[in-house]
Amino acid sequence: MSPFPELTESDVLRFQFSSCIRSTILRPLSQDFLEFLHSEGVHIPEGSDDLPSQLSDEEDSEDVDSDDEGRRFAFPLLDAQIRECIKTYGAVFPKLNFSSPKDASWILPASSPLKCTSPADVYMLLKSSDFITHDITPASVFDGCAGSADAHPYELELVLRKWYPVDRSRELRCFVRQNTLLGMSQRDTNYYDFLNDPPTRAGIIASVRDFWETNIRPKWETPQDYTFDILLTRDLARGHIVDFNPYAPRTDPLLFTYDDLDVLRLRPDDERTPELRVIDSRAHPLATSNAPANQHNMIPFEALSLSSGRDIDEFAEAWKDGIEESLDS
Repeated sequence: MSPFPELTESDVLRFQFSSCIRSTILRPLSQDFLEFLHSEGVHIPEGSDDLPSQLSDEEDSEDVDSDDEGRRFAFPLLDAQIRECIKTYGAVFPKLNFSSPKDASWILPASSPLKCTSPADVYMLLKSSDFITHDITPASVFDGCAGSADAHPYELELVLRKWYPVDRSRELRCFVRQNTLLGMSQRDTNYYDFLNDPPTRAGIIASVRDFWETNIRPKWETPQDYTFDILLTRDLARGHIVDFNPYAPRTDPLLFTYDDLDVLRLRPDDERTPELRVIDSRAHPLATSNAPANQHNMIPFEALSLSSGRDIDEFAEAWKDGIEESLDS
């Protein structure tokens, strides 16, 4: 049997954030918003950062110069929806249908990564992210699926969740194949001593398996193969779901390989205790070094001149000031 199940378009749509986790979903998104995501450069729409907009609420951004390089965008209705959500939650964390802009977390203060308190913060994260490009077109969303890419309608969505600080040491990615929990992997690639304590490890395995058997397995319909990310509570006894993803090459297996997981699938039933993999020493080959995560996407050329001599909070403020100045020019 292949290490990967056949993935259909309907399977993929099952993993949209709006399909499996309760959140605030903003849709439909305008064609202008899609063009904004495709446009060159990192800039924010007018009026999204509580600055006076040169466009009235009645004007459509299609009436503005259509040349991408000099085009200004404005989304007053979407701004209002985002602001209402921020008013309700206090702060939000944005996603599109499947992907979060976590590779762009550097653009907001490191003390509160991905914490958005204005529409401008949401737009900056999305515009600075490579990860979210996967969600923009049906061709990329359904890449590798059986059947035609036009068989199922696909609509871009902006997902807003209540922001909260996350202790990355308690995040795990868990792998389910043929309705069997095979293993779980530490998501963060730092070394944490407590994760290597044998009684703690046994407790984590038991907590995750109990959570899966109680809250996911009886409610999940199809497909039978999937991954889920879970954030455990401080006492490591409970948890809540962060995300679901397909059991497919597009989902990072982290400290496993999919061949490893296939070996676990073939074990006898009486040996099928899920395996927990963590960074077991600071010398682990995958342990985080001084290089930041997602560094390939961190610094656009125009940001280099702002970064010299500044810490991340100072740089983020200078970056936002530069964008605001460009809007006034």
